[in-house]
Amino acid sequence: MNKVIIFDTTLRDGEQAAGGTLNLQEKLDIARQLEKLNVDVIEAGFPASSPGDFEAVSFIAKEVRKPIICALTRAHPQDIERAWQAVKGAARPRIHIFLSTSDIHLIHQLKKNRDEILATARDMVTKAKKYTSDIEFSPMDASRTKPEYLYQILAAVIDAGATTVNIPDTVGYAIPSEFGKLIDGIFQNVPNIGKAVVSVHCHNDLGLAVANSLEALKRGARQAECTINGIGERAGNASMEEIVMAITTRKDFFDLTTGVDTRQIYKTSRMVSEMTGFPVQPNKAIVGANAFRHESGIHQDGVIKMPITYEIMDPRVVGIPSSSLVLGKLSGRHAFKEHLAELGYSMGEEDLNRAFTAFKELADKKKDVTDRDIESLVAEERRTVTEVYHLERIQVTCGDCGMATASVRLGGPDSKIHEDAALGTGPVDAVYKAINRIVGVTNSLTEFTVKSVTEGIDAIGEVLIRLESKGVTYTGRGADTDIIVSSAKAYMNALNRLLSSKKKTG
Repeated sequence: MNKVIIFDTTLRDGEQAAGGTLNLQEKLDIARQLEKLNVDVIEAGFPASSPGDFEAVSFIAKEVRKPIICALTRAHPQDIERAWQAVKGAARPRIHIFLSTSDIHLIHQLKKNRDEILATARDMVTKAKKYTSDIEFSPMDASRTKPEYLYQILAAVIDAGATTVNIPDTVGYAIPSEFGKLIDGIFQNVPNIGKAVVSVHCHNDLGLAVANSLEALKRGARQAECTINGIGERAGNASMEEIVMAITTRKDFFDLTTGVDTRQIYKTSRMVSEMTGFPVQPNKAIVGANAFRHESGIHQDGVIKMPITYEIMDPRVVGIPSSSLVLGKLSGRHAFKEHLAELGYSMGEEDLNRAFTAFKELADKKKDVTDRDIESLVAEERRTVTEVYHLERIQVTCGDCGMATASVRLGGPDSKIHEDAALGTGPVDAVYKAINRIVGVTNSLTEFTVKSVTEGIDAIGEVLIRLESKGVTYTGRGADTDIIVSSAKAYMNALNRLLSSKKKTG
């Protein structure tokens, strides 16, 4: 078997990244895009962790039909039941059980001995097998587990019915050669290993998650657990796009394949970045802004003559458009729609009309409109939530010789116009205080981030904020060529999420 099963855990382990919470609609949108990407398995969440996660896994299981939909669970009977209830509506459901096996975890966290853990692992796989034939088991912290005990527990869970055994480098401790030897040892010392797929789940604490995953695949593992953009707990997980493109680009070395539609990689990366609020660093392999840019004169000369001189991948293979300057203020709606299609976006008429209006407004402000500007406009449409309040107009006065002031006009839930003004330590602070005077919801701003979408003085500025109310964090995003307007849009986006959530909970 030379096909590698791509197990995407963006919606589970990826969302565990601090500050990376997603709402139900965002999770569903990402799951549908992962289906277009043609990953084999989507780990949709951890149903026992919260009612929201249970709802999201259940919804994805019913709506996304092509991939295997997997639910993670601890080795507890109630958790396994909860996982099955969430995932049972899937066309191809999987239950994924994890249980620590290293002495470090057993002594300091679980307070149990090896025999107790072995019995629990066997019993919980047996229980899960009553619900579905597709069972995965992960001995957590496997890379720091005594190999002899690891072999014993893997043999036991396979006998109990596990069809996939996952070897996690939970804390990113392993070195590639060392991890490769561990995989070799499993194949050589677990007598029934041929009855299960060997998987690997590597973390990036030492920057070796992809290297460890590829080494394991070279040694015979056939499932790689990974996330889009490598997001996840602490330093993150193995990056899906890096694993897939290493296999694709170096077929001569790995002699492996995946079923991933690589042309969907860039679009998926952008979607996950926009929805989680985690920017992709410019020098990120495969999907970073500089991944296919050349500034050196020697490199530019080589690429003009023959791209392969300095590009080992065609950017179009991963879905990065080759053109960056196509549309302007004289472009029509049809041309705009066609270009969106070229970039891989499909929008309904109402969303298209709003995006086209925003595009024309931007084209009046900018001489050149790039593909990245257009992607930002599409992202702006995606982040629209049910609006309790709508930003109508803002006006600010600021400088070094007086107090910053802001006046704000909002459309309210009663279809009336609400206006107010406030002073602040700066223009953004003044705008937020004026909005708060109208909306009247207690909250505290915990994060404020600004980034430029494109280069130049007329670049679109994107603002990400996080605010907290009664222990719950709400994320807001906004984009505009005016950074004050971007800030106001982001704040309104977060407040509308907060207010919508309050309405749902009564």
